[in-house]
Amino acid sequence: MMPAHDVAKYFVSLVDEEAGDSITNLKLQKLLYYAQGGYLAYHDEPLFPEAIEAWTHGPVVPSVYRHYKQHGGEPIPVEPVNLEAYSEQVREVLDEVDKVFGQFTAGKLRAMTHNEPPWMQTPRGDVISLDLMKEFFKTMVIRDDVQQAATYQG
Repeated sequence: MMPAHDVAKYFVSLVDEEAGDSITNLKLQKLLYYAQGGYLAYHDEPLFPEAIEAWTHGPVVPSVYRHYKQHGGEPIPVEPVNLEAYSEQVREVLDEVDKVFGQFTAGKLRAMTHNEPPWMQTPRGDVISLDLMKEFFKTMVIRDDVQQAATYQG
């Protein structure tokens, strides 16, 4: 396992500002949720130890939220990270999450999480159960990227 903050830094580092891409704290929180869920589905263990809570605007890792809170709804500045510091197993999942979910806006990701059982079945402010996430994401794992992205287009 690695700290959720390291996972967050990985996603922030992937942003191509020259291409007009950006990532806000809201979007980052949803990518962390999908990364944890994907990792649970593929590897049967959590990617990071921090809890994900069900907040009004969707799943949130509170410590990471607080770290980037000063940016409000504005883009988080890109900070380069040493991608080699991440194992191949971790990079595979994070790159897949970025490829499939990174294309969506923060608002779209929020709407998607609001229609998924882990967030829907957890009272606001409570921790989303890893078992609930694993159960849900195991049903969502589709090895074909195009099919998975199409699943979330609707």
